[in-house]
Amino acid sequence: MIRCLFTALLLAQPLFAAAATPQKPNIVILFADDLGYGDLGSYGHPYIRTPNLDRLAAEGQRWTDFYAPAPVCSPSRGALLTGKLPNRTGLYGRHVAVLFPNDVEGMPEEELTMAEALREAGYATGIIGKWHLGDAPDKLPTRHGFDYWYGVPYSNDMDWTNEPDFDEVRRMQAEGKTQALGAMMAGRMQKWLNPEPQYWAPPVLRSTRATDGYADEQVQRPADQAHLTKNATEEAVAFIDRNKDKPFLLYVPYSMPHTPIFRSDAFKDTSLAGRYGDVIEELDWSVGAIVAALEKHNLDRRTLVVFTSDNGPWLLMQTHGGSAGPLANGKGTTFEGGMRVPGVFWWPGTVAPGVVHGIGSAMDLYATALGLAGVDASAGVDSVDLTSTLTAATASPRETLFYYRAGELRAVRKGRYKLSFVSEGAYGLPPERTVHAEPLLYDLHTDPAERYDIAARYPDVVNEIKQIVALHRAGLQEKAPLFDARLTRGNP
Repeated sequence: MIRCLFTALLLAQPLFAAAATPQKPNIVILFADDLGYGDLGSYGHPYIRTPNLDRLAAEGQRWTDFYAPAPVCSPSRGALLTGKLPNRTGLYGRHVAVLFPNDVEGMPEEELTMAEALREAGYATGIIGKWHLGDAPDKLPTRHGFDYWYGVPYSNDMDWTNEPDFDEVRRMQAEGKTQALGAMMAGRMQKWLNPEPQYWAPPVLRSTRATDGYADEQVQRPADQAHLTKNATEEAVAFIDRNKDKPFLLYVPYSMPHTPIFRSDAFKDTSLAGRYGDVIEELDWSVGAIVAALEKHNLDRRTLVVFTSDNGPWLLMQTHGGSAGPLANGKGTTFEGGMRVPGVFWWPGTVAPGVVHGIGSAMDLYATALGLAGVDASAGVDSVDLTSTLTAATASPRETLFYYRAGELRAVRKGRYKLSFVSEGAYGLPPERTVHAEPLLYDLHTDPAERYDIAARYPDVVNEIKQIVALHRAGLQEKAPLFDARLTRGNP
């Protein structure tokens, strides 16, 4: 009787149970604002303590040659989310570097964002932090693939109180009011370096995508700047808690350490590196809290965590800006310090631990994330899939890197060599703009500070990179710069 019952049970089941379909991995992108190459302990800072990020770098991969897609904010963020160079999407300006409040431009409707592609693949999608790709209602993150957004729509130093706005400043420039402009900028610099919350009034918004539309609300105005990092961390942890049972994309573009720099009371005067160090150490705490939330729900072995920055340090801000370490210059430039940034990848049991010296870009997170989700992202993008390097420690598939500033191709890297066509500082800092009659060549492995031009010694390398440039330009379908439209459109 028992044997018959056992036989019946066997016949009622397949001989081998079908293997459960593995859940698609979660993607967590932690994106600092203006953090420099040398601002983390694992990248050489002697005084700023970043134990959580150092742990991720030790247990995962620390990339030494990882780049932001652009040297300033909005183009860099647009490239991360679309996998395309800014010139290909129009998310750049030749005269206006980034988007400003009350613009009608932003993320183009026709662009397929990482969030849209992953949502179609069954992911919950959330952005916690700074957007800076358009603050008009149709440009908000929830209109471009994110189910949920909490954060500020642009940089935390926009919406100055009792100061001229963008359009007023442009009128002053057009009218030649140089003395008034100089006095205004001197006053703003003092406020940047001695920040008080009442100097700025950016909003904190919350937006949710629903089946019948969108629910948008203003949470704060002005934003509580001292708690931007803390509040973003709590929102990110809550997002993980809500979505722990499904694959998710969590994009956390922090407002810090973009000037003005603020930190909560728990981190005031705690760093040997001063106020800036306090801010970075609070960011490190935030990373630790987000990772702890993943571990709490046993999601760490199903989640790729990436930490990087949107561009290099804002050197104009002196001790309120960061460090590019051994690299030249900073934010706004196509020197290494303007675009080479920390790149840390962590996924226990999947990412092969080590130090990677191959080239990578935050733009490559697009193809990498979509590839891990089983979505083909190869067509029409500049992004390359880094999965093989992350999981099998193979050489990086990216061999070349194009350095654009203000829509102009200023340098190209091929392997260890960088060919520079235009050199220019940013924000009034040296060097003055120089278009080189003969481009400068640097060996970044032996000269990461770009001090020694070796073009005369390696003419074959110069010619090879020039050929790469010719092919690149021939294949680039460039769109008009969206950020400049405001100059001809008039006031919004």
